[in-house]
Amino acid sequence: MAPPLGNGVHTTGHRRSRRAVLAGVAALGALGAAGCSRVATTSAANGGDLLDRLRAQGVVRLGIAGEIPFGYIGKDGRLTGEAPELAKVIFKRLGVDDVQPVPTEFGSLIPGLNSQQFDVVAAGMSVSPDRCEQVIFADPDFQMPDAFIVRKGNPKGLHDYKDVVAKKAKFATGTGYAQIQYAVEAGYKESDILIVPDQVAGLNAVEVGRVDVFAGTALTTHQVVRKSAKAEATTAFAPLVDGKPHVDGGAFAFRPTERKLRDAFNTELHKMKKSGELFRILRPFGFTQAEMTDLTAKELCGG
Repeated sequence: MAPPLGNGVHTTGHRRSRRAVLAGVAALGALGAAGCSRVATTSAANGGDLLDRLRAQGVVRLGIAGEIPFGYIGKDGRLTGEAPELAKVIFKRLGVDDVQPVPTEFGSLIPGLNSQQFDVVAAGMSVSPDRCEQVIFADPDFQMPDAFIVRKGNPKGLHDYKDVVAKKAKFATGTGYAQIQYAVEAGYKESDILIVPDQVAGLNAVEVGRVDVFAGTALTTHQVVRKSAKAEATTAFAPLVDGKPHVDGGAFAFRPTERKLRDAFNTELHKMKKSGELFRILRPFGFTQAEMTDLTAKELCGG
């Protein structure tokens, strides 16, 4: 999906401290805090202990952004989408039987993850160098080009970001979406971009004429316009990054301290890729073989 800048991304958590009132309590508290610090540091150095804690709890909290087809609450009130359905299978195999959704805005996913509001980002988040400085990613479970939502008939002839710039189109995309960077790289002024909460708000902005175009991932844009009488989605295309066509890979994100959990997740993911099970899980959400990928987080992070 969409979503490198911040697909949620610029803020980090703030450390808070408190003082003890009595000297004796302060000394005891300092000793306890030092002990906790040593444990936390050791745990992080060893790759984290979140997987063990999740197994003990029996539930993992998934950060989702309410975006079809990546992660959302269905009409029946149940959690679904390609990422949650994949998470249900993988975490069960890792010894965690239940998943719990924690809905938030896309731009709040990384801050929410790092402030421990949830355990994993399961929202089809695009892997980008900026995001890789804040979280660690599993390898992508899919790849996805971009597409636009435009008025019926595409009256301005908008097919890529260069068209948007050349024709001075009013441009919108989602909070923290990777498409912000792609538009800026093409020459669009960032302060002129209309940022909306999600693809539904983007569709509405196009339908009422507030903007000429909304940018998102191809699968998202094509699904959201299905019932629109006023808008359509353009043909998928690869945006340019450093002058070269770029295709995003969407993946699960983890806190940087939790390498053990990420690595265990990756092991199961690669088994599913090899067997074809991954595609069988993603296919009901509109994915095709063209979206299956061997991209790695390392290459998308630029490492």
